[in-house]
Amino acid sequence: MIAMIVNENGRLVPAQVPDPAVKPGWVVIQVEAAAVNRADLMQRSGNYPSPPGWPEWPGLEVAGTVIEAGEGSTRKVGDKVCALLGGGGYAEKAAVPSSMTLPVPKGFSMAEAASIPEVFCTAYLNFVFEADVKPGETVLVQAGASGLGIASIQLLKTLGCRIITTVGTEEKADFVRKLGADIVVNHRTGDLGAVLDENPIDVALDCVGGESLGKNLVKMNPWGRWILIAAMGGTKTEIELDKLFRKRIRLIGSTLRSRTDEMKAKVLNALQQRMWPEFESGRVRPVIFGTFPLLRADDALQVLVERRNTGKVVLTAD
Repeated sequence: MIAMIVNENGRLVPAQVPDPAVKPGWVVIQVEAAAVNRADLMQRSGNYPSPPGWPEWPGLEVAGTVIEAGEGSTRKVGDKVCALLGGGGYAEKAAVPSSMTLPVPKGFSMAEAASIPEVFCTAYLNFVFEADVKPGETVLVQAGASGLGIASIQLLKTLGCRIITTVGTEEKADFVRKLGADIVVNHRTGDLGAVLDENPIDVALDCVGGESLGKNLVKMNPWGRWILIAAMGGTKTEIELDKLFRKRIRLIGSTLRSRTDEMKAKVLNALQQRMWPEFESGRVRPVIFGTFPLLRADDALQVLVERRNTGKVVLTAD
C-alpha cells in the first residue's frame, strides 16, 4: 500500500509499505479520509514520533470501511467507521483496535467522520474527564477557529457553558460567534487579560502557554482548572504561586496521544453516548475547511502552517 512518509528533507512523500496485519481484537480499515492535525506538523519535523507499536508516518484520525476483522473484534467486515489512531492514518489502509473505532454517524460524509475522533475526543477528555465542567461555568477556549476550537465550542454549548475564545482575524471572530461563542477576543488587536479581569473563568483549554499563561492563570475563579495541551507560544512562564494556592487553582498538563488504548476507548465510548445524538440530529457538525488528495499531504499541512483554516483540513483517497 501507499503511505506518506517523512523523507530526509522533512517532506511527506509517497512510499510503498507493507499492508497492516490484522491482530486479535483489531480491524484493518480501507481509509477513505484522514483528518489533519497540528500534531502531524510536529511529527513531520521530527519532534513528535508515533508511540511504540504504531506506524512511523502521521495521521491520528481516519474514516473508512473495515476490510479485515481480527478474532474478538467488535466490528465486522463492511462496517463504516471512524477511528482514533496513535499514528499511521496518512495511508491507504490503517490497523487499529476495534475499541478505538466508532460508527460513522448517520448522514455524515467520510471527511466529516474523519474529523471527529481526535478533536472531539480531546475536547471531551479535557472538559469532562479532566475538568468535570458544569453547566453555567465560564470556559476559555484558545484558538476557537481551529478544528479543536470548533469541536470544543460545540461540545461546551451542549453542556450549557459560557464560552470565551480567541481568534486571529475578524472573519474568524464572526465565524465563532455564529458557532456559539459568547465573547471573542482577536489576539492581534484585543487584550485577553483585560477580558478575563471582567469575566473570570472556571476552566481553560490552552494550546498557547508561554508568558500569557502565568499572567492569566491567576485571574481564574476559585477552584479553576487550567488545562495545558500544547505550548505554541513558548514553554516558559512566571506564576504568582500565592494566588495559585489561595484560589485552589489547578494547572493540568494533558495529552491524548500518550494515553493507553484502554483510556482512549473509555473516552470514545463516552463521546459516542453523549455526542452521537447531537451529530445525527444535525445540532452539531464538524466544519470542513478543505480537502486534499492523500498525495498532497504536504499542501494540506501548509494550510495549518499559514493558519488559513477555519475548521478541519482532510486528506481523501480520491
